[in-house]
Amino acid sequence: MQGIQLLLTPFVWVLMLFYELFDNYGIALILFAVLVKVILFPLSIKAKRSMIQMNMLNGQMQKLQKMYGNNRDKYNLEVQKLYEKEKVNPMGGCLWSMLPLVILLPLYAIIRQPLTYLMNLTPDVISEVARVVDWNNAAVSAGWIKEAADFANVGYNQLYLASLITPENIGAVQAVAEGARVINFNFLGLNLAQMPQWQFWTWSSVDWAHIGLFLMPIVSAGSGLLFSLIMMKTNAVNQQSRNAAANSTNKTMLIISPLMSLWIGFAMPAGLSVYWISQNVLSMLQEFLAGKLLKKDYEKAAEQAAIREAEEKEEEKRRREEERAERARRIEEAKNSKGKKKGPKTPKDPDESKIPASVREASRVGIRAYARGRAYDPYRFSPDGPTPYQQLDGTIVENAQDKKLERKSEIREEAALEQAADQMIVDELKAEQAAQTPAEAPAEDVGTTQAPGFETPHYDAPDYDASGEDGKQS
Repeated sequence: MQGIQLLLTPFVWVLMLFYELFDNYGIALILFAVLVKVILFPLSIKAKRSMIQMNMLNGQMQKLQKMYGNNRDKYNLEVQKLYEKEKVNPMGGCLWSMLPLVILLPLYAIIRQPLTYLMNLTPDVISEVARVVDWNNAAVSAGWIKEAADFANVGYNQLYLASLITPENIGAVQAVAEGARVINFNFLGLNLAQMPQWQFWTWSSVDWAHIGLFLMPIVSAGSGLLFSLIMMKTNAVNQQSRNAAANSTNKTMLIISPLMSLWIGFAMPAGLSVYWISQNVLSMLQEFLAGKLLKKDYEKAAEQAAIREAEEKEEEKRRREEERAERARRIEEAKNSKGKKKGPKTPKDPDESKIPASVREASRVGIRAYARGRAYDPYRFSPDGPTPYQQLDGTIVENAQDKKLERKSEIREEAALEQAADQMIVDELKAEQAAQTPAEAPAEDVGTTQAPGFETPHYDAPDYDASGEDGKQS
């Protein structure tokens, strides 16, 4: 807790200084908002100028996107080089816009716990203060809590407890809490320590105290909406890229931001709504002054945006003309080729001047096992012609295929000659056998004696008639 108090000490001093000057909590919050805006105004101008520079580089970044869109690493590298060349910080517009939020968070803590940060009271002392001011009865009667209960240092109970310290009981409170003091939360007849109630039908009475608190969040949301519209109008140059996604996001935030402000206004004490309204009004004034100071920068950015838009339109027009010309060319080609029949492609004859004479002669030899014809190209698979045959001993035989075929032909001729010779031998043997056979069987010679054990052979020969056909055997 000590560390947090140390960080919040400068904010406490400033807020208490303004309170001591005017003795009013609401005026102190308004002056605090003015001081914050004055301190952050130069930084805000710098952030807007950085945003203008970023928008002026939008055209070059789109070109890089077209060139290196598929290579994300290369695109990021080229964009970084472009930022370094133009001396532009892409985070310049974002960092300064976060500072108001950094200041709002400590202020919210101070508003929520004034006894801790403005009076430096410990939790035990705060409980004693609640007993002295009769927290149970006062909180229940005011509608702050529904049932009587001991004080709990949660939510905005401490803020309402600080509003119960009045000049009438300050003596008793200081008896238990030396640093306690009276804080005037009354602003325009409203108690800024109370929370607005949107359920108006539950009000105990219809008076300015309730109506004013009810209007605080509504005025805060309305001023936030007006500020958003003015900012979009002032920064119209930032939308020259015609980015549909960005425009849709801006319109969505234009609706969501006031709704969030309205919800927060009814969920927090009215003092925070006063600060929020002051911030919105001062922001509108700041936008007006920034527009005057950055008029030349806006005009230059708008001029470059107009030039970029004209170039994009010209590029789009040229692209459409090229597409139209290409379509016309294709239609014309389709009309010209319509009805024409494409004949078979004639194989290209090889350049005979590049073929050796031996190969050209071999291509005309009819004993080859495959047909060459005029379309035969020995250089089809090798620029050096047919691959020569290589034997196992490494010697290369030229025209090995032709020699092999010639050898087969010689073998067939030799086999045919041998077969013819064998047939002649068979025919001679048959002729000799036919010559030894008698035409008729010899008559039996009675006076001739026959050697014992020898029998004369008997042959039956076919008879031929006059027509030359085979007769019956006699």
